Amino acid sequence: MNHTLPAAPGALTGVTVLDLSRVLAGPYAAQMLADLGATVVKIENPRDPDVSRGFPPYLTDGDEEFSAYYAQYNRGKLGLGIDLATPEGKDVLRDLVARADVLVENFRPGTMEKLGLGFESLHEINPRLVYAAISGYGQTGSRSRRPAFDNTAQAAGGMWSMNGYPGLPPVRVGVTIGDLSATLFAVVGVLAALRHAEATGEGQLVDVAQVDSILALTETAVVDYTVTGKVAQPAGNEHAWVRPYELFDCADGQVFFGAYTDKLWNASCELFGTPELVDDPEIDTMRKRFDADTYERRVKPIVAGWLKDHTKAELEALAGDVVPLTAVKTVGEVVDDPGTAERDMIVSADYGPLGTLRMFGQPIKLSATPATPARTANRFAEHTDSVLADLVGYDAARIAELRAAGALS
Repeated sequence: MNHTLPAAPGALTGVTVLDLSRVLAGPYAAQMLADLGATVVKIENPRDPDVSRGFPPYLTDGDEEFSAYYAQYNRGKLGLGIDLATPEGKDVLRDLVARADVLVENFRPGTMEKLGLGFESLHEINPRLVYAAISGYGQTGSRSRRPAFDNTAQAAGGMWSMNGYPGLPPVRVGVTIGDLSATLFAVVGVLAALRHAEATGEGQLVDVAQVDSILALTETAVVDYTVTGKVAQPAGNEHAWVRPYELFDCADGQVFFGAYTDKLWNASCELFGTPELVDDPEIDTMRKRFDADTYERRVKPIVAGWLKDHTKAELEALAGDVVPLTAVKTVGEVVDDPGTAERDMIVSADYGPLGTLRMFGQPIKLSATPATPARTANRFAEHTDSVLADLVGYDAARIAELRAAGALS
């Protein structure tokens, strides 16, 4: 494993980020900033390191193991161990804040304030600091102090109630979308606040709630309710009103077929050898095909007949370049797909005796300042001495003194 992580070139080169967060939403936000060139310092409590270091799967070498989960979301960061419960540890963080541009944390609201390290306190030390706080319910409101996980956000934000099949209990989205959506909104907020700070010298609090983030992903559900009173319900693989736009069986699995516009429908009729359907008066317009009864009685059986005897590969070869027809792929198929490699969306990091970790890449493609996602994650507190020497100018004696006081790992 690397013991030094040189600054990566990128759009955020020169930006220093202090990452106090744990598990996913905060670490992933900081990882995105690291991929884009920021110098990110992962700060962990020596008595309670990031719990995701224990999450599977693991890279292993004999009795040694390293969490691939942790590695994917903390790649490209420097590791520093500070005990913020000690007065000396608080002073170290304040010295780091004086020289930083961004701080990311995802503690329950009030935690940093209890430590004397909340936004207002740190803003006095560094007025240009961008302070990103990711939490379940946000920094304000009557629910702000409630504990929250991803499922909390899916439940409280309305998404859980909308997902699944009609007549059956709702189903959570299969990935931690509450964390992941908060990650992306936090990154947008940090970048906007950074631009403001660079222009004015004034930092600010970026307050992102998982529940708010989920609500913002519910598409038309809010306006459907406020305009018509309709409450979104599980609809399985169907769209609320766009048809055809769903999952269909084929000879060796399933495909998504979404040729709902007149242009795409007409092209599909030609491709699948039924050109006469273009002028069928019952289904010759998009509005007619959107009708639920007409769709179930006429359109859906037609599409099912087109697809059922072909394999996924045959269908993509026949129609994938013309209409939205896409094989439903397993993660393994996606990882091994040449198209994934063409977009550099699987990258590798060398962990020496532990092996090579293949993980997802960076979806943001910048032409002049490309991201650098193919880097290792830090071992716990791996760069404590070098970060404190380089970033805040501590000499060896000062670092030894802090370590003896229990402030550093």
